[in-house]
Amino acid sequence: LLCIQVIADNVGDNVGDIAGMGSDLFGSYAEASCAALVVASISSFGINHEFTAMLFPLIISSVGLLVCLLTTLFATDFFEIKLVKEIEPALKKQLVISTVLMTVGIAIVSWIALPSTFTIFNFGEQKVVKNWQLFLCVSVGLWAGLIIGFITEYYTSNAYSPMQDVADSCRTGAATNVIFGLALGYKSVIIPIFAIAISIFVSFSFAAMYGVAVAALGMLSTIATGLAIDAYGPISDNAGGIAEMAGMSHRIRERTDALDAAGNTTAAIGKGFAIGSAALVSLALFGAFVSRAGVTTVDVQTPKVFIGLIVGAMLPYWFSAMTMKSVGSAALKMVEEVRRQFNTI
Repeated sequence: LLCIQVIADNVGDNVGDIAGMGSDLFGSYAEASCAALVVASISSFGINHEFTAMLFPLIISSVGLLVCLLTTLFATDFFEIKLVKEIEPALKKQLVISTVLMTVGIAIVSWIALPSTFTIFNFGEQKVVKNWQLFLCVSVGLWAGLIIGFITEYYTSNAYSPMQDVADSCRTGAATNVIFGLALGYKSVIIPIFAIAISIFVSFSFAAMYGVAVAALGMLSTIATGLAIDAYGPISDNAGGIAEMAGMSHRIRERTDALDAAGNTTAAIGKGFAIGSAALVSLALFGAFVSRAGVTTVDVQTPKVFIGLIVGAMLPYWFSAMTMKSVGSAALKMVEEVRRQFNTI
């Protein structure tokens, strides 16, 4: 029976966290690359047959892989982890290191691969863009991804107050727990939506739809590190199950449990990246189609309109989160007071 349970657990972890997240993020990666290449083909890169500049989206991806390979050395060789409490900070540090290194990498390739001035197709006309503006487009997507990742982790980790409030609400039963949990979920979308809105506005202002596509690529450029962080939990969980099934030392199970706990907390970062990049990629793909098809009357393509749509869609969740949390707090105090009266009177 234990054997069947472990195998089922391992299969579920691999399908859900490893294969599921990997395929989702790879799909976004491929779509953002295609969108950027389609828009570039009708810009000065394609018209003048500037091959290196045309391949700029793929160069970003290549630099991202090299940066993520270099980042792994910081965890394995430069800063070796010796205590359980160091695991989670080390995983999060990996994402920061890869983002900083990637910013430097983007600056270098933008200077080498792109001409100082070029044009990008922008709904029937050619928009003049400088290479430093395109560097900013990629960078804003990259740093927006980091912000979304950390905000997601803040709202899902038991080390911070939002999740501690939800845990505290369990003391008074399922009703308050559901209210607090739902309010927390609604509240967690606020900052990521603003991060996406700002990255869309900045990247479109500088380089039209091409800017949005490369911003999405920038967000996904460090995804090898993000996926590695996401995979720690299920892989460690699988290892622990195998160790228990094989009757190995209890000390091994303790280590795998510590890695699994840290991995489960940081796994939320990967989910944040997947959702944030999907919003940018959907706009970039639609923009690539509209640009190539020569459609000029789609008002939703205006970034201000699109930003208004996503911010407007988020506002009910914001208000709902605030009102539900207030109701939850009042219910919590009421239940505690009723219990006090039953116990003392």
